[in-house]
Amino acid sequence: MDLKAVRTFVTVADSGQFQEAAAVLAITQQAVSKRIAALEKELGVRLFVRTARGAALTVDGDTFLPYARELLLAEERAMASVRPGRQALRVDVVGARLAPAALLRDFHQAHPEIALDVVTLFDVDSALTALRSGSVDASFRAVAMPGRPLPRGVEAVRVYDEPVQLLTGPGHALAGRGSVSPGELAGHRIWMPGLVDGTEWAAYYASLAAEFGLTIDSSGPNFTGAVQDAVAASDTLATLVSERTRLVWPDAHDLRRIPLADRTPVYPHSLLWSTANPHPGLAALRAHLADARPAPTGARTWTPHWALRGAFRP
Repeated sequence: MDLKAVRTFVTVADSGQFQEAAAVLAITQQAVSKRIAALEKELGVRLFVRTARGAALTVDGDTFLPYARELLLAEERAMASVRPGRQALRVDVVGARLAPAALLRDFHQAHPEIALDVVTLFDVDSALTALRSGSVDASFRAVAMPGRPLPRGVEAVRVYDEPVQLLTGPGHALAGRGSVSPGELAGHRIWMPGLVDGTEWAAYYASLAAEFGLTIDSSGPNFTGAVQDAVAASDTLATLVSERTRLVWPDAHDLRRIPLADRTPVYPHSLLWSTANPHPGLAALRAHLADARPAPTGARTWTPHWALRGAFRP
């Protein structure tokens, strides 16, 4: 159905005159008549009858009028849904329990006026495809992985360095320590079944293991809670987790999250976006992340040589 004709019909119905409708729509009276005639032909009914005072709705016209108004309202809503600044800012946070999700929650609390749509894409290739197609506006990732330069038109800025911690059960040899250096983990069994080849987090922990002489076992399926259960019951098994990763376990597990000190490994979260994306929420998100960055502590840290440099610029 031609929505221009529907809008013309509603304007004539509201004004009661073809001539006045023409003035409102900034078209000729002849064009108004042609549009109404075409709509009547499509519907198979008369919508107006001519009177001495102008145009009056027929019974069919009066019946059609509320539906015509709904069509025009639906058109406006459809256009508004994709108009820059009106649609929700769609951001990929990798996982709902990870630090990027917490960073985005903080942004939402600071800017509740900006509508958000949160998604979780699996790997960096999926995120880049979504950014370039416009299906997401931004993505949190660790870049740039070895051999994976960012494509033209995608920018990135490092926004948050997240410390890595050791997770042990109460019987582990390191369970009573207030902190542990990464080098002290050499020779200990570290199990991380969530490391999937080709992902940026697998590349990060491979670089970490090579730097400090660690052996990280990524075998086995990553069932929810399975790692915590195994670590809690073992005197020798441990795993590595990021500081802001949200984990839940029974009280009886008595798990210990132990900071890594003396060249603390930090996971380099970066924000990625397409330079062609006009969404105004992107600038607000980048500014928020720059303002919210933690103050430097002076502690020695480590991150892979391939991680994006030039950290924390808005």
